[in-house]
Amino acid sequence: MAAPPLSPLAPKSFPDMPSIDGVRIGTAAAGIKYKDRTDLMVMRFDRPAAVAGVLTRSHTASAPVDWCRTALPGGSARGLVVNSGNANAFTGVRGRQATEQTAAAAADVLGCQPEEILLASTGVIGEPLDAGAFSDILKKTAASAKPDCWPEAASAIMTTDTFPKYATRSASLGGVPVTINGIAKGSGMIAPDMATMLAFFVTDAPLAPAVLKRLLTTANDQAFNAITVDGDTSTSDTVLLFATGAAEARDAPGITLPSDRRLAGIRRALKDIMRDLAQQIVRDGEGASKFVTVTVTGAITKRSARRIAMAVANSPLVKTAIAGEDANWGRVVMAVGKAGEPADRDRLAIWFGDVQVAADGERHPSYDEALASAMMKRDAIDIRIDLGLGTGRFTAWTCDLTHGYISINADYRS
Repeated sequence: MAAPPLSPLAPKSFPDMPSIDGVRIGTAAAGIKYKDRTDLMVMRFDRPAAVAGVLTRSHTASAPVDWCRTALPGGSARGLVVNSGNANAFTGVRGRQATEQTAAAAADVLGCQPEEILLASTGVIGEPLDAGAFSDILKKTAASAKPDCWPEAASAIMTTDTFPKYATRSASLGGVPVTINGIAKGSGMIAPDMATMLAFFVTDAPLAPAVLKRLLTTANDQAFNAITVDGDTSTSDTVLLFATGAAEARDAPGITLPSDRRLAGIRRALKDIMRDLAQQIVRDGEGASKFVTVTVTGAITKRSARRIAMAVANSPLVKTAIAGEDANWGRVVMAVGKAGEPADRDRLAIWFGDVQVAADGERHPSYDEALASAMMKRDAIDIRIDLGLGTGRFTAWTCDLTHGYISINADYRS
């Protein structure tokens, strides 16, 4: 399969990524699907790191997801192994054996138990993963890991992505600077359901697993769980957050309670970096040419607002209208009505950008087709919907649906 062209919504520049004390990263071309393409990433922690994660709710989850479900309750990790090109999903007994073999190989190098190795795989579903074929490469990659390989790590986990996704943020914990680095992959098969692709975050803050879990779950709800490209939830969706605790040597306080007020800065930084990477995934949506923000206000509850926002964001008719730069607000009306949530047609108001197109259940009296059409030509489009029923609010991010999406997915296994 030929690599797709760079998304027109790709970032104009990429951040400089600092190293984080306590973690080293290695990457390699293991030939899992393509030759001479980096497809293996290993993170190793110098000492046991605290870890928490959120995983897909898919009932056909991959073998690595099952492995993580078993390993995560331990709250401790010495390594992370991620491969691209093969999802190791729907692979039966051989899939489970591949996870066991991969974890054992990494544990042998890192001097830990296999249960302290977290795993993730992404790529084609249904093809057996021959872990034995890259065990030696995995061991060499883990042994040669370095602190400053974040961009390379982001590239190693790509599939149909057109650019690597990585970001960094800093925060203060008890007056001590701490860092959060993150990488993500995702372009298609993106719809929120507790995690919507692969994403991995590491901080040097000394945080207990229960703290990481609360921080991650809360931030995820308004980041990765607020995006959609095509409405399809992957078998492999995994988001992991690790804390090396290395900042404790610089007098950062160890945090054991999720309610600790000293977490405020880290909470903001984590939410910000997760939202950044979530939006990068949407900007790299397969075939995308428009970045779309859908904000619903005036719903009876936040849950209701979310369901309506996602109904609009996932609608093929809405998304193709945006691709065609057609200010067809009737399709938004349709999507609101089909969501199955309380809505009063005669209170509904809709805006495209700052142009109000509908009010009180009908076209706005001052509606101007030319202004609305001009708004649709932008690379970034805001759709705002007010239901006039309550205080529930939610914002979702999506992209348009173009011929490029069909082209990429029609020959995905070729």
